Amino acid sequence: MAQPTTRILAVLELLQTYGRLSGAELSMHLGLDRRTLRRYIVALEELGIPIMTERGRYGGYTLMPGFKLQPMMFNENEAMALAVSLMAANQSGLVQNMLAVSSAQAKLQRIMPNELKQKVQSLKDTISLDLFSSRATQQEDNRFLLELSTATKQENSVEIEYHAANDKSTNRIIDPYGLAFYLGYWYLVGFCRLRKNIRIFRLDRINQVNIVTSIFKRPKDFNVLEYLRTAIAQIPREFSVEVLLHTNLEMAYSYIDQNMGLLIQTDKGVLLHHECSDLSWFARQLALWPFNFEIYQPNQLHLEVKALANRLLECSKS
Repeated sequence: MAQPTTRILAVLELLQTYGRLSGAELSMHLGLDRRTLRRYIVALEELGIPIMTERGRYGGYTLMPGFKLQPMMFNENEAMALAVSLMAANQSGLVQNMLAVSSAQAKLQRIMPNELKQKVQSLKDTISLDLFSSRATQQEDNRFLLELSTATKQENSVEIEYHAANDKSTNRIIDPYGLAFYLGYWYLVGFCRLRKNIRIFRLDRINQVNIVTSIFKRPKDFNVLEYLRTAIAQIPREFSVEVLLHTNLEMAYSYIDQNMGLLIQTDKGVLLHHECSDLSWFARQLALWPFNFEIYQPNQLHLEVKALANRLLECSKS
């Protein structure tokens, strides 16, 4: 049977706090019989904790003078997981006491060596999280997250080997502007010197990363998450939809998810640009929104809206 780890560690905590306790005192603190307490003492000794035992009527237990338990240490992956989890808890609002999150972050910083501390700080300064639009996916390979965030923080260019969705691999030099978690994936956003423009790269498709000596200057106030949302919404699909919504931008965003497409305020209303593969689905979305609209393109969308309206009229007659 496995030892009850919590109580074994409680014995160690009591000895560290009080210095010396008799068997009766330890048993009373923990609600244990003397035989069980002795098993816990043996378990601690087997873990390498030097406990001195004084036998006899006035005997007891004490830690060897000068012994101090080594501070908790984390490797890079553990520290990264904790740092990102604390950021997620802070941004999601799921933790009511934000002071508890800040306190946990401060403790994490204190116990890490300087090099790891700087890397984790780079994570906090360079990544963005969109938790509410994201869906759960199997993250096959995000091993470069810490390395890329450090390069972004230090404004170092990186050379990456990228395996695109079309199965083609290319080597590119990127000036990294930031990283973001969006729609279930981690993305790198940066200036691609091969394409001479800003590009996005999914981290699970990056096969290799090398830091290059080139230094660049990140643009001020560049919003990685907003750029990512817009870029993904405008990826070409079968139909390019353009619809004028008779409302204002604030009202439009209260009904339309930011992933839907690009919303632009105009004198006549809000212009929605959307890339779509299913026009019948988009027609149903238009019917859900509480404002009028004008369809600019494509012509097939007019037919889908009319077909939806006719079906609803037929259903209302029955």
